[in-house]
Amino acid sequence: METPVRLWSQHLANLARAAFWLLLAVIVLLQLTGSRGIERQRAAALGQFERERSSRVIAMIHRQEGASLLGVPVAGSISIDDSEAVLRAIRLTPPEQPIDIILHTPGGLVLAAEQIAKALVERKGKVTVFVPHYAMSGGTLIALTADEVVMDPNAVLGPVDPQIGGLPAASILKLVELKKPAQVSDEMLVLADMAAKARLQVAAFVAEVLLKHHPKDRAAALALVLSEGRWTHDFPITVQAARQLGIPVSVSMPPIIYELMDLYPQGRAGRPSVLYVPVRRERDLPREFGGSEPPGAPEEK
Repeated sequence: METPVRLWSQHLANLARAAFWLLLAVIVLLQLTGSRGIERQRAAALGQFERERSSRVIAMIHRQEGASLLGVPVAGSISIDDSEAVLRAIRLTPPEQPIDIILHTPGGLVLAAEQIAKALVERKGKVTVFVPHYAMSGGTLIALTADEVVMDPNAVLGPVDPQIGGLPAASILKLVELKKPAQVSDEMLVLADMAAKARLQVAAFVAEVLLKHHPKDRAAALALVLSEGRWTHDFPITVQAARQLGIPVSVSMPPIIYELMDLYPQGRAGRPSVLYVPVRRERDLPREFGGSEPPGAPEEK
């Protein structure tokens, strides 16, 4: 016969297991219902923007969001999955209908960015790219296809110089140039060969994209500036610098873009590092999607 103490310990263990599975089910349920709610709000915002502009709106926003059951943040970048989805959206859009792309990305896979850029540069309808914060590397390549780039006054683009194995192609070639061949490993020589090819390929592709808005000589010169590696890969190309380079940039950002970005919160692994009291004047108050007209965008400078 089992002792009362043993029976009591088994009862507690069963209760603990039941509580664990119940808690896990509640967490999963909350994440599912929460993600569906935010997805509905995002869809409503995109639908409202499409109706206002009579365009196809495509958002490619890479944030750190809670992607696992335990809410571990996962960073995003331009991937083949992204290019497949964007190309599908473009195929479903009539040739003459304008396309608006909202970009918030650190960049990503060259092949994926080039696929998107090629599809956009061949469009008959107007292509507008909105950059509320940043569109670096491959994001800049996509922005170069636009008939108009709309940036927040403090938003930035970036160079499109290729990276080989996490290293700048230009720096790999510089290393081989400075050192004697006997002092360079076989692996580095292979990387240098790849780097030389990558720079030529990217420069040629960027020049082809720029032919949409620039004469051949100007397109080739600008492609070289952006892809040769004269800057670090995270060098910020501001609105003023982009205009000096000949990129058609406006700062008339529609307020609904900022409202949409609020629906893509950063994943929170701990205490937020930036705190402020969100006091807004009456004209800055957000509107409900489908409600009254948005407040006026800032005048272009």
